[in-house]
Amino acid sequence: MYRDEALSEEESIRDAFKPKTWQEIKTKDSWEIFQIMSEFVQGFDKLSSIGPCVTIFGSARAKPGSKHYKLAEEVAYLLTKKGFGIITGGGPGIMEAANKGAHFAGGNSVGLNIELPHEQKPNEFIDPDKLISFKHFFSRKVMFIKYAQGYIVLPGGFGTCDEMFEALTLIQTKKSLRFPIVLIDKSYYSGLIEWINNTLLANGYISDADCKLFTLVDTPEEAVDVIENFYQKYDLKPNF
Repeated sequence: MYRDEALSEEESIRDAFKPKTWQEIKTKDSWEIFQIMSEFVQGFDKLSSIGPCVTIFGSARAKPGSKHYKLAEEVAYLLTKKGFGIITGGGPGIMEAANKGAHFAGGNSVGLNIELPHEQKPNEFIDPDKLISFKHFFSRKVMFIKYAQGYIVLPGGFGTCDEMFEALTLIQTKKSLRFPIVLIDKSYYSGLIEWINNTLLANGYISDADCKLFTLVDTPEEAVDVIENFYQKYDLKPNF
């Protein structure tokens, strides 16, 4: 962390702990409620009419032309040709690649952008009428899951793992309908899967059935097949 960033973080922490009156807290919380409501209203309004979609996750740091960027672009293109729209986090890297694939395949290209301290600029391949910006991660997450008929999880960092494990938890606890979750790149995710099996499952903290809530593949074609095969048995509809 650079010195100025460290100072900025320190100032933010000190500011958060400054004494506030109950009236100041109440006023701030009241405005926050309305902002949260507006994010849900806007998201439900726009996404409820776009039809079946697959959400694609992965690192914002993937470079154009890299292996993972190309994988994202290809799987999005193939899914779009099968009639699915594509939802991403709206930023660069894997998100840009997925929106790009959907764009050039002529399908719905949706971006759910998040406001960050270092501003995340929406990528150019999102349909202008399907770009939604969020301040709060939790309202954005609801949109990812509610309107996704599948998750494609490409290599990424903390955010990618967060989205994947939240979806697995919601399905495991029956808070969401079952939908296919597909991880792409065995060499990248094999260590994580090994830890899940050898630590979580071995200690009895998850069940054998939980380990079947996701599929690990290596190619875009395999990922598309998993989603297509799932919906030969089940109807396409929002998850909750």
